[in-house]
Amino acid sequence: MQKVYLSDSGPKVSKAIYSFWRWENEKMTDLKKATEVIEKCLELGINTFDHGDTSAQLETEQVVKGILASKSIKREDIVLFAKCGIRKDSTGMVYFDNSRKYLLDSVDHFLKDLNTEYLDMFLLNGFDFTANPEETASILQQIVHTGKAKHIGIANFTVDQHKLLAKHLSIPIVTSHIELNLLNTSPIRDGRIDFIKEQYCKPLVWAPLAGGEILEGGSEQAIRLRKVLNVVAEKHDANLEQIAVSWLISLGVLPIIGSLNTNRIANVATATEIQLSKEDWYEIYYASLKS
Repeated sequence: MQKVYLSDSGPKVSKAIYSFWRWENEKMTDLKKATEVIEKCLELGINTFDHGDTSAQLETEQVVKGILASKSIKREDIVLFAKCGIRKDSTGMVYFDNSRKYLLDSVDHFLKDLNTEYLDMFLLNGFDFTANPEETASILQQIVHTGKAKHIGIANFTVDQHKLLAKHLSIPIVTSHIELNLLNTSPIRDGRIDFIKEQYCKPLVWAPLAGGEILEGGSEQAIRLRKVLNVVAEKHDANLEQIAVSWLISLGVLPIIGSLNTNRIANVATATEIQLSKEDWYEIYYASLKS
């Protein structure tokens, strides 16, 4: 798989990225299955792995570290992302935490659990409304200046939140994770995609298949979309899933895969090689819009 720079300041990543966030949702503790998933990623040329706040609850980092070590993968041959900022209290309420202690402790935990001296990317996941953005920026810069992470990024920020944080930083935000798929194209129209590109960054998009709704959803929108996707897929000797992801890649974004299904992982990875015509792209786009 082709490797590309996330921005003019790096890092270089695979065109598809694998994230472990679903392992928590699906309570994935099967070591055999975990090994199968990572082996499939490596086989397809996916060398970029994304870890998140909740994955530590299942000791995902230790599992991944063990599997990669068993494959004798060199540290410089993989790219490790880690993000934090979202927490849950004892009642299950979700809240955001950009505090110094939480961010610095989280980085140290990731480094320890992954048995690595540095992260290629540390991402701030979610904007904490109660935090001082100048202090948050100072913490992120400290993480980079101390060598614990080479680059910083953000996840699930609005354009204004992105601008506010960037104003206080002396180092670049090299990417932004956002939700984007054919059932949620709002980032195209609300300026998020344009603004991320304006910063010379490639956006990273999660839920590229809308959690499976594009493939199996029963809404009028999903059914209408599948009809068009199937027609375009036939033109390219591809499947519906590959075309849905290729549509995203045509926007200049990189898809984040979270599936435990190796066939689905392969579909996303191979979609990076499909070239859609402008006619196909816009036909799919118009079919994706809600009536």
